[in-house]
Amino acid sequence: MTNIVNAHPYVAKKINGLMSIPETGRQSPSGDPLRTNMDVSRGHTRNLSSVDGTKYKDGQWSQENERILMGPYDYLVQHPGKDIRRQLVNAFDAWLKVPSESLAIINKVVAMLHTASLLIDDVEDSSILRRGIPVAHNIFGTAQTINSANYVYFLALQEVQKLNNPNAINIYVQELLNLHRGQGMDLFWRDTLTCPSEEEYLEMVGNKTGGLFRLAVKLMQAESSTGRDCVNLVNVMGLIFQICDDYLNLSNTTYTKNKGLCEDLTEGKFSFPIIHSIRSNPRNHQLINILKQRTKDEEVKLYAISYMEGTGSFAHTQDVIRDLRQKALVLIDEIEASGTGKRPEGHDDGAMVRAILTKITDSALNPHGSGK
Repeated sequence: MTNIVNAHPYVAKKINGLMSIPETGRQSPSGDPLRTNMDVSRGHTRNLSSVDGTKYKDGQWSQENERILMGPYDYLVQHPGKDIRRQLVNAFDAWLKVPSESLAIINKVVAMLHTASLLIDDVEDSSILRRGIPVAHNIFGTAQTINSANYVYFLALQEVQKLNNPNAINIYVQELLNLHRGQGMDLFWRDTLTCPSEEEYLEMVGNKTGGLFRLAVKLMQAESSTGRDCVNLVNVMGLIFQICDDYLNLSNTTYTKNKGLCEDLTEGKFSFPIIHSIRSNPRNHQLINILKQRTKDEEVKLYAISYMEGTGSFAHTQDVIRDLRQKALVLIDEIEASGTGKRPEGHDDGAMVRAILTKITDSALNPHGSGK
């Protein structure tokens, strides 16, 4: 390290100026935080409205600044989705009977994390539309959108702390790790044009999509006194949700309106039907080359769909959805049987979960019957 005494006079002046900056939290004689800093290059001091770069108003972070940071997040919140996660939380509460204050916090945390993760997803996928509107980073810029999403991750953690349950923090950290692990593998396969196996894909989905479902249910179980374990069921429902989403992305007109025609092809994403189609005939490189192009050409996309129909990939995807739905129904029965005490005649705690399961799967298995 350069000796300050022997440094060039200009450098020494800079260093001495930095060393003289007041520490955060020091008070002026009036009791207010010190708001002066040395502007060495101009040789004079100037008043600042910040301490260590943080703007304060009456000792607090200002609402004006909060609105700036939350801009991308609030933009997407104003255009809500189907809110399936809140519906799922409320459905599982029929079994877990979480105190209302805790349930409100959990619902808030899940909604915050979901919206924040969508902001990041849209950046990483170079998406154009989200919920039928331009993606946030095309309005606010990529850097501000990423910062807003990351900021909300920590705001959500603050909400989790309100549960005053040490297990809740551990659950939050573990599932956020899982979410990023899943997302990391998804991006790796896409960016290296590496087609995973179906088993690898399902493991990734269990981390990425399943992580947020699992976070909600684990937090509920941590606040519940019923002793019921719903994790296996929510894991299966996470798989069902993502595979149905993959199917609809390539076959449903609602997705064309909200995200664009077959957006997974434009993103170069290895979704479940695409993986099956590529692996059904590894020597035919047409589909993987279409992914490589990140095409926006609708004729090319329609050709890819026709190719996947020829490999039986949509039928295979529907078969897997049916199998997973049946597994979920068995798990619902097991959870019902694990309850203590006799339920009133005609009362079904799992009715809401069954209804959500039917709604999700029917969108892929009976698209005309579900009105989509």
